[in-house]
Formats: sequence, structure tokens, C-alpha cells
Amino acid sequence: QVQLVESGGGLVQTGGSLRLSCAASGSIFSTKVMGWFRQAPGKQRELVAIISSSDTTNYADSVKGRFTISRDNAKNTVFLQMNSLKPEDTAVYYCYVVTGRTPTAYWGQGTQVTVSS
Repeated sequence: QVQLVESGGGLVQTGGSLRLSCAASGSIFSTKVMGWFRQAPGKQRELVAIISSSDTTNYADSVKGRFTISRDNAKNTVFLQMNSLKPEDTAVYYCYVVTGRTPTAYWGQGTQVTVSS
């Protein structure tokens, strides 16, 4: 089993910044993809950003230029630096990791990000 522990969410004003972290532990083996999804009230969960084992990144159009995803392979940790935050970024943010000898997807418990106008 793999455990994902997220941190860094909170309340921030429009234009502010937050940095999310997600540390993976347990049966980690050859982690393929790490990333972040988010879900706002009444909406479907959506991709925010992902990063591959070769550091290839992919972002949702809505966050390009404002958010940056990175990973520390030695610590099995993925980060999401969020700048120029907008009220529409308000959501629960979920860490996502694909790892294991048989690649398996795991989800974090979610961390709330609230951007006030």
C-alpha cells in the first residue's frame, strides 16, 4: 500500500500564493506519474498538473503560467507552487501518484484551497 500525505492548503486572498506538498510512503517503486487534481463544489474532479518520471509536465490551460509542479524523487514528494491565485481556483486539491511494480494509481485525502475575492 501507498500512503499520500498532503499539506499546504489554506485561505489566501486573490493574487496570493500557496505551495502544496504531497509525500508518498509505503510500497513506492518506480513512480511513473505524480500530480494534482482539484474538485470544486458541484463540479467534476479535474486535472491541474502532472509530472512524469522524466520531468515532463502538463498543465490545465486555466493554470498555465501561474502554477508550477515539481518533484523530489529522493523524498517521493511532489509540489505545486500556486501563484496569482484567483477565486476560481478554490477547490479541494488531491495528490495523485502512479507507482508500484504493477503501476497503480493512488489518491491523497485532499487539502482545501480557498481564495477570497
